[in-house]
Amino acid sequence: MLEARNLGKSYGSRKVVDDLSFDVMPGEIVGLLGPNGAGKSTTVAMLCGLVAPDSGQVLVGNGHGAPLAALGGADAARLKARIGVVPQELSIYETLTAEANLALFGALYGLAGAPLRTRVAETLAGVGLSDRAKDKPATFSGGMKRRLNIAAALVHDPDTLIFDEPTVGVDPQSRNAIFDHLEALRARGKAILYTTHYMEEAERLCDRIVIMDHGKVVASDTLQGLHRRLPAVDSLELEIEGEADLASLAREPGVERPQQQGVLLRVGLADLARTAPVVLSWLAAHGHTVRRLSSGRANLEDVFLSLTGRQLRD
Repeated sequence: MLEARNLGKSYGSRKVVDDLSFDVMPGEIVGLLGPNGAGKSTTVAMLCGLVAPDSGQVLVGNGHGAPLAALGGADAARLKARIGVVPQELSIYETLTAEANLALFGALYGLAGAPLRTRVAETLAGVGLSDRAKDKPATFSGGMKRRLNIAAALVHDPDTLIFDEPTVGVDPQSRNAIFDHLEALRARGKAILYTTHYMEEAERLCDRIVIMDHGKVVASDTLQGLHRRLPAVDSLELEIEGEADLASLAREPGVERPQQQGVLLRVGLADLARTAPVVLSWLAAHGHTVRRLSSGRANLEDVFLSLTGRQLRD
């Protein structure tokens, strides 16, 4: 439904997006993740048709999609109308009522009369704002404003949706309401691109995840596929007495990247059931008493940091 094909974009001598490709299919949510400065915002701007790529194409539509940037006039407007965008910054009019906001956005996409009124009512109901239709967003909570912002992208019933960090600054109840709505849209066959810095959101929502860094795609897979990229899927955290010989411990079969800070020893494991006894036996043989231990599994944040590094991005 939406395809980025070999996109490239530079500002001066700086390559912001470099030969980037991925797609979003009907009925799925694709997460677009990356550190600050990875090129996500520029990529989203190109997918929306707001910024022209220096190279590559944005294709819109099933099968052999039409290139968005190559078309002008009515054809470009028709393709853009198939996309709904929920920007990170609120894009609503505080002094218009909720229904007037949606009527304005719907009219910009060519809706009018009874069809427009029907879509406004349906969309307000879908985001749980029917009872506030006559109220102005200036009186809304942050979560309600976010939901109205989403409604503005949905009022013309696009088949492709781009959500750019839509849960920034909202309370847990509003976040869950947004998640429920996204899952309902996916069930209706919408193609959804979702950018976020919250790894737990991507873990809950996304069918596939694209991780980009320095303008390139560094991974594109399901959550399970991304986990397989890690040498250690399981982990042990132990409170021990004494300083362990990490180099020696790392030579034990199935042990990955042991680290110790004070009394805390963290060990990555290829397989928890098989390797945990190996670690405990090694510690006992080397005179280390274990005071406490806990186990866990790698999550999306572990994968993300493994692929993009731990260096601060400003």
